[in-house]
Amino acid sequence: MSFNIEKVGVIGAGQMGSGIALVCAQSGLDVRLNDVAEERLNAALATINGLLSRQVAKGQMDEAGRTAILDRIKPASRLEALGDCDLVIEAASESEDTKRRIFQNLRPFLKSEAIVASNTSSISITRLASVTANPEQFIGIHFMNPVPKMQLVELIRGIATRDDTYEAAKNFVVKLGKTATMSEDFPAFIVNRILLPMINEAVYTLYEGVGSVESIDTAMRLGANHPMGPLQLADFIGLDTCLSVMQVLHEGLADSKYRPCPLLVKYVEAGWLGRKAQRGFYDYRGEVPVPTR
Repeated sequence: MSFNIEKVGVIGAGQMGSGIALVCAQSGLDVRLNDVAEERLNAALATINGLLSRQVAKGQMDEAGRTAILDRIKPASRLEALGDCDLVIEAASESEDTKRRIFQNLRPFLKSEAIVASNTSSISITRLASVTANPEQFIGIHFMNPVPKMQLVELIRGIATRDDTYEAAKNFVVKLGKTATMSEDFPAFIVNRILLPMINEAVYTLYEGVGSVESIDTAMRLGANHPMGPLQLADFIGLDTCLSVMQVLHEGLADSKYRPCPLLVKYVEAGWLGRKAQRGFYDYRGEVPVPTR
């Protein structure tokens, strides 16, 4: 069967969820944005409005375009409101328990042909699919952060994912003007399987005193031509997310090379989670970020 996606539900109105809602609405799709916290929903809509207003100010779109995009995004405080969506994408925090609970709660409201997807960056798609009504209509659609700017979307098939589900997801990604890459369902997929161990190694380099925060980031920016240093990037991603991906890799592949650096664990225990907490490998509370080590 060919399946046309016209209405998209997004569960989770954080940084990823609001970005996904925005790119869907910009591509002419109707969006229902859901979150358990009403203040997060309101904040997401305000952020989206801010991004669009900046585009209007720069002459990249007119006022009518901004209004049309905003009109396509409807806040939904209850999962019932996602009942008529063709595709529902879960973009909640990177916790398997949280995600499984969401999929179980969503089950009674979905139409039978709906595709369900997770934006997880590391958790097994096959395991998540097992709690849904139709595992063959479940797929990983992993957007990169920040969603509006990043070109790549990883598509991950679970063991049960049907070909037409995959094709519909691929067409959806193309409709958003992004590029899909296909990954098998192994811990952390492609991007994070390569990226997170590099970040973890940078933390080890700091932990062992090989270099300071500044010297490590400068070395990788200028020596490997990376747009931002690995510790700066870790702060941007969120150190809690970095740690959870390393834990998934370590548990899933049982190889000591994926052992999370004790310093990364310590920062997360301190609540120094990076930019969102105002402190991580850099302190963001002043005018310019200052290294914390």
